[in-house]
Amino acid sequence: MTTDWQQIYKDKKVLITGHTGFKGSWLAIWLTKLGANVIGYSLDPIGEESLFELANMNNKMKDIRGDIRDATKLQAVFAQYQPEIVFHLAAQPLVKQSYRDPVYTYEVNVMGTMNVLEAIRKSPSVKAGVMVTSDKCYDNKEWVWGYRENDPMGGYDPYSSSKGCCELLISSYQHSFFPIDSYSSHGKLIASVRAGNVIGGGDWSEDRIIPDSVRSLLAGQSIKLRSPQSVRPWQHVLEPLSGYLKIGAYLYEGKIEYAESWNFGPESDSVTTVQQLVEKIVEQWKDGRWEVDSSHTAEHEAKLLSLDINKAKYYLDWHPKWNIDQTIYYTMEWYKWYREVDVYELCLKQISEYEK
Repeated sequence: MTTDWQQIYKDKKVLITGHTGFKGSWLAIWLTKLGANVIGYSLDPIGEESLFELANMNNKMKDIRGDIRDATKLQAVFAQYQPEIVFHLAAQPLVKQSYRDPVYTYEVNVMGTMNVLEAIRKSPSVKAGVMVTSDKCYDNKEWVWGYRENDPMGGYDPYSSSKGCCELLISSYQHSFFPIDSYSSHGKLIASVRAGNVIGGGDWSEDRIIPDSVRSLLAGQSIKLRSPQSVRPWQHVLEPLSGYLKIGAYLYEGKIEYAESWNFGPESDSVTTVQQLVEKIVEQWKDGRWEVDSSHTAEHEAKLLSLDINKAKYYLDWHPKWNIDQTIYYTMEWYKWYREVDVYELCLKQISEYEK
């Protein structure tokens, strides 16, 4: 089922930074389904079984390899391809890596975001920019209620802090260069979108529970849990992407009320512990076992974090479609079948089922 906002993407020039990553690949696949002319700017995909490679996305879009820190090259790409809508997903996305290399994390996440904002500012073609940050941008007090879009930014670890910095940077550009009250003169709208603990087929990142679990299951090994009682708002990757796409379409149409910050997360019944998630994974896989990794000594990582999604529900008419069991079903279906079928078609099938 195609809705009005989905039709907006047909024949539009859409640029994605970070298009070779997990979320970026799913977004690129969805945009090709919607008939967009997709341009990607990213580093090389990681691993031989990256979703981008498996789905042969380099043959379905303009695939440009570049570092988000290279402002000159990025602006040259904007100048050459004249994108109308921009989705900024390029990032260093891992908490543990941010401890190992904090300088790189800030360079990519903060200055990379600055470079994209500057490219948008200088590009006459861009009408809409959707800037993807993270649920970890909030000053996390580990309380039981969800964070709202106007809660303070923060971040204990370098990754979380870098995403808080990105939000301040985006807000500054909104007020300084793309103010709503002078939209008629500059013609640009940007929004920040926040989601976390996204799962789905095609994620092979290190130190993430789904990829770690799948690697263990495929190898016939026990899944090792570092923090079994940590609570996370698990959601399928298509959930936040549907929100990002809707925001992008509305910004392109000039709907100024959407040029704000937005949370995308699951309903409260999908906020579960790591242990509960893995038990569902094993049940869905019909095999496997798990154990606590007692030898693991981790850097600090939040035990509890959830988002308040009422703003997206009431003002965007966006609602999560899949509960935790459906999320696990479609995730594990992908990993069960990806070596047997056309991966691009498998992803299109899941997108179509999500759109119903």
